[in-house]
Amino acid sequence: MVVYADGASRGNPGPASIGAVVYDASGREVQTVSRRIGRATNNEAEYQAAIAGLETALALGASQVSLRMDSELVVRQIEHRYKVRNPRLQPMFARVMELRRRFREFDVDSIPRAMNKRADELANQALDRLE
Repeated sequence: MVVYADGASRGNPGPASIGAVVYDASGREVQTVSRRIGRATNNEAEYQAAIAGLETALALGASQVSLRMDSELVVRQIEHRYKVRNPRLQPMFARVMELRRRFREFDVDSIPRAMNKRADELANQALDRLE
């Protein structure tokens, strides 16, 4: 399965939301997540979106997943290329690592924003419902 995830924050920190979309092997959209998460920074929202997307893929029975995000920071932290120095991000990073171990195959890619439109749309829909 392929998971696209995106977080949004208006104010950084400010009102925040997440969006994630799960596609099956044939490219069919099988599940979406679009919800408010309260007050958070953009990076916190990005992590929470990744967690929600991975949890959704697991609930759908996925044994392999490709996580795609436009947050270079989060992707590079998941790849262990950057250290997670922010104490508020550390528990979310740990949760992603825990979820990662539950898949037989896992990879993560940093993609351009233009390729993450559906997850971005879902995150913004949740934020717009806030206002």
